[in-house]
Amino acid sequence: MGNRKHRRKNNHVVIVTSDAADSRMKQFHIRPWMLQTIIVILCIIIGALIGCLVYEKDVWTERLGQATKENESIVLLEQEKAELENRITGLNEEIDGLNGEITGLNEKIQILSETVSQKVERESELAGELEGRFLPTRLPLSERATMDEVTDDETLCTFTATSGSMVVATADGTVTAVNDDPEYGHNVWVDHGNGYTTIYRNQGEVKVKQGETVTQGTTLFLITDNSSKLGYQMMKDGAYVNPMDMLNISG
Repeated sequence: MGNRKHRRKNNHVVIVTSDAADSRMKQFHIRPWMLQTIIVILCIIIGALIGCLVYEKDVWTERLGQATKENESIVLLEQEKAELENRITGLNEEIDGLNGEITGLNEKIQILSETVSQKVERESELAGELEGRFLPTRLPLSERATMDEVTDDETLCTFTATSGSMVVATADGTVTAVNDDPEYGHNVWVDHGNGYTTIYRNQGEVKVKQGETVTQGTTLFLITDNSSKLGYQMMKDGAYVNPMDMLNISG
């Protein structure tokens, strides 16, 4: 038989002791492959723990970074919120100021509206008064007189006036003619510009001239003892009308 080489078997001994006085030492024999296996397992466990720690560190670092960003975003949002609140406060103040101005303007508009209404009303009254001044509604004599008759199909009114009174224009207008009258001596024609023309017939001295502007109450003749009779006529759009109808309408 050939020479056989004997392999040397190595055994590892683990000695376990205790601090107690009566303790005994215990020895455990561990084979190399078992120790290697235990070391490998421990390395794997330690490596896994290190990997978990590194992973957890990365996770917590990432979470911390996210939390920091979120905090920064919250701070920015709070700043924007504060700015918006300030702007809203400023806008509310501006709105209050504008509302005050609008109230003031509305009051001014109300006052102006009332003023305009009063002005329009006054202008209407003045227009009515002015229009009334061109309507021959007044008695053609300055004092009371007696109306004798209405002749010529109720178009000629004859009045008897007292000496010293005056024949006057019954409305504003323009003297369009001053003529000799075969019955009354003189006649004066006044155009009132609204379709009405009045004719005054009397023997007294004529106090106006053709083309002269007269107002209601302007003296046309002076009544004397020899000129107490007045013939008064009226035309509307070129046709004779009863003068008393206008006097009756005016009251």
